[in-house]
Amino acid sequence: MKTGVALPNVTFRTRVRDESIEGTNPYRWQDMTTADYFKGKRVILFSLPGAFTPTCSTYQLPGFEKNAETFAEYGIDEIYCMSVNDSFVMNKCAQSQNLETVK
Repeated sequence: MKTGVALPNVTFRTRVRDESIEGTNPYRWQDMTTADYFKGKRVILFSLPGAFTPTCSTYQLPGFEKNAETFAEYGIDEIYCMSVNDSFVMNKCAQSQNLETVK
């Protein structure tokens, strides 16, 4: 991809926390589109071969989290990580990495 190239219109099936749901799994499915995530923003979108893989978990993902403030200084609004894993695995990966910025 090149800077300024629009992403195709895609719908992502996401899991979002919903406090109105009782029990140990207070999440619901919510459709989000490419526009919901990217329209009108400058973003970094990077991909990993898989969650919990050694290089990804040791260098790639933590590097983006660690440098989020620097990216923001360059006008980056959001940082997103994609992988082949489902949302359950990705959420656990984010939790294990103590992510605060990378989504």
